Amino acid sequence: MPRIMDRYVLWQFVKTFMICFLSFTGLYIVVDLFNNLDSFLEFAESDGDLLGVVSSYYAHRSLMFFERTSGILILVAAVFTVTWLQRFNELTALMAAGIRRGRILAPILVAAIAISCLTAAEREFVLPVLRDQPGLGRNAQDLKGEQARTLAPKYDQKTDILLDGGAAYAGEQRIDQPRLRLSRPLDVHGPNLIAETAYFRPAEASRPSGYLLENVSEPRELLETPSLSLGEEKVVLTPMDTPWLKENQIFVVSDITFEQLAADWAWEQFASTGELIQGLHNPSIDFNAGVRVTVHARLVQPLLDINLLLLGLPVMLNRHNRNIFLAMGYCIGIAAMFLLVVIGCQQLGNASLLSPSFAAWAPLMLFVPVTMATSKSLWEWQDEPEEGKDSPRSRTTTRLTRPSRKHSHPAVGSPSS
Repeated sequence: MPRIMDRYVLWQFVKTFMICFLSFTGLYIVVDLFNNLDSFLEFAESDGDLLGVVSSYYAHRSLMFFERTSGILILVAAVFTVTWLQRFNELTALMAAGIRRGRILAPILVAAIAISCLTAAEREFVLPVLRDQPGLGRNAQDLKGEQARTLAPKYDQKTDILLDGGAAYAGEQRIDQPRLRLSRPLDVHGPNLIAETAYFRPAEASRPSGYLLENVSEPRELLETPSLSLGEEKVVLTPMDTPWLKENQIFVVSDITFEQLAADWAWEQFASTGELIQGLHNPSIDFNAGVRVTVHARLVQPLLDINLLLLGLPVMLNRHNRNIFLAMGYCIGIAAMFLLVVIGCQQLGNASLLSPSFAAWAPLMLFVPVTMATSKSLWEWQDEPEEGKDSPRSRTTTRLTRPSRKHSHPAVGSPSS
């Protein structure tokens, strides 16, 4: 009996979850495709593969949509499943068989934990690999990575060089019209280092990571001088003592990657937690409090998903609600309240009004006591009272089976008297 019940409840939950996910994702794809159809058609004119690029784009978008909405979809699927069981009295029948509500809902809780773990694994291992693909790091207007991006100036804290430029192109990891500002003691020929183009080059065996400047226009004297150093480390490499550089090239050493420089928002959203932590330890970058909040939020997110589920289920069960539309109204209200608190705390952390760790963990500290108080009824037994002399059933049985009283003496006024 328990195994049959577990499979039935689990199948109802998984089926409902998939229907909700496919419905919401399909609606999003239809609306987004209609808005960006011109961009896809323009891409197809040059590459001739409209179906391929659309499929790839929205496959990546679907992964992002799943990662962003899995917590809400878990609650929606659970509410639909419980309401369905109540509507057809299946929950009542199982409880009448002596099975407590917590045991009935155990498959939903196990499936919710599995989905939360799957979402975390996708966030850590799948999205970081695909973050440069169309649909994640590139929108529909930049399918080839050739669209110019605004480049925000950023200091390299390790070398004290300001990295700036006219525009950035993700496909080539190229900066157009780079303008670097050198500080002492690197500004021997002037503080400004200007070139036509700069390309980011990752570290190799014989070369550190940094930016290769081509067609340097200012200062021209730097091309004919030895490389500039900070302490014992060469920072600005010149052709005079760097054989792999051409006569009009300069290489500026930097540990700030092109993604961190030109696509810092996408990098923060789709980088793994390990990469975020590694970035926080990078002496070249001074991240704001938002990255620290993101790291803590990644750790607490699976717990928040389960907390949201346990916060919503008792409301459905205690009200014995059989109207699926009313149940969805309660579900939306609970989810909206929960998300407002979570987003509000994280925004306070981003603004440095709360510490990053407290901003991420505060919603859990707030809602866990509420969840424990409201979900207590889920784990209580719902059996009928034991049959005894004080139970309603025993009193009813006694009253129905009690033999008729035999009078030993006739009543006064009876015919026999």
